[in-house]
Amino acid sequence: MPETPGRPTLQTERLVLRPLVPADAPEVRRLAGAAEVADTTLNIPHPYEQGVAEDWIATHAEAFAAGRALTLGVCVRGAGELVGCMGLRIEPRWHRAELGYWIAVEHWGRGYCTEAARAMVDWGFRAGGLHRVYAEHFVRNPASGRVMQKVGMRREGVLREHVCKGDRYEDVCVYGLLRQDWEGGCGAGGS
Repeated sequence: MPETPGRPTLQTERLVLRPLVPADAPEVRRLAGAAEVADTTLNIPHPYEQGVAEDWIATHAEAFAAGRALTLGVCVRGAGELVGCMGLRIEPRWHRAELGYWIAVEHWGRGYCTEAARAMVDWGFRAGGLHRVYAEHFVRNPASGRVMQKVGMRREGVLREHVCKGDRYEDVCVYGLLRQDWEGGCGAGGS
C-alpha cells in the first residue's frame, strides 16, 4: 500500500466514509449490536458487549499505518448520521484485500452499502495499489452478494461449510474483482 499520511475520507453522492473516532463507539455498539447484523456477519458478536466497539476502533489507525486495513464509518452526507462501516483487510504481499461491511438494519434497502462499497473498491485500486479485491458472504444472505455484483465483482464459487457461526457451519460464496476488470469498466472505476 502506498504511504499515506492519514486515513482518507471518501465521499459519494449521498455518503461520507470517514475514520471512526472513540465518540462513535456507543452508536457502533447500538447499530452493529442488532441481532440481524450479527447474524449476517462472521465477526460481529451478539450480544455486543460494552467496550468491544472502543477496542475495535482503537485498532484502526495502527492497522492503516501498517498497511493492513482501512476501516471507515459510513455516514449520511449532510446529516452525519452513522449508518454502518466499510473496510478493506489488506494483504500487501499479494496486493489484494478483502472487502467487508455492515449496514444498520434501519438503513437496509436504500443502496447505501453498494454506494459505499464502490467508493471503497475504487480507493483500493486507485490509492491502495491493489491488484484484486474480493469479498465473501453467507450463502443464506443473497442481498450481500447483490452488493458485490453491483460493484463489478464476479462470483467465483461456494466454499461448503467453510466457517462456523455460533453452532452451525455456513456455506460461503466468494466474489472477486481484478484491477484489469475494474479498469475495463466492470467496476466503478471504468464508469
